[in-house]
Amino acid sequence: MPDPTAERSLRWRNFFADTLALMAFFTATGILNERFIAGMTWEEVFHARLLGAVLMVPSGRPYGLWRDWIMRRAGDTRVSQLVWDTVALMSFQVPIYATIIAVSGASGGGLLRGTLGAAVMMLLLGRPYGAFLNWVRYLFGLPPGGEKPMSLNS
Repeated sequence: MPDPTAERSLRWRNFFADTLALMAFFTATGILNERFIAGMTWEEVFHARLLGAVLMVPSGRPYGLWRDWIMRRAGDTRVSQLVWDTVALMSFQVPIYATIIAVSGASGGGLLRGTLGAAVMMLLLGRPYGAFLNWVRYLFGLPPGGEKPMSLNS
């Protein structure tokens, strides 16, 4: 019979690892995009990062689960991992990011530039973020995500 305390501990470690990775990585990249690409004021950037932090807490682990599910399709090659990590990040994070900067004051051309800037950043950062997430999981004593399930024949 599984140990409920150990399972609960594992769930919390997964939650904290995925949330910490998302917050650390995308706070830094979000600031750069919002200020220098979207042209938001520092006050708007501050509000966007506060809202982003609030939204990253409940979305960190779901993104980790989404990425793991998507990455099961990736092959062993770097190109395959790059493509699938990018698909995971773009499909999950760009809509959330567009909402964050819209609520924080971006509108019209700034909203469009910010969203497109985020999309370009996600294209470039998909695999680096996936590697960063795996590293943070390692620090928490967790396996990397997206591994294919074990076969009964192996």
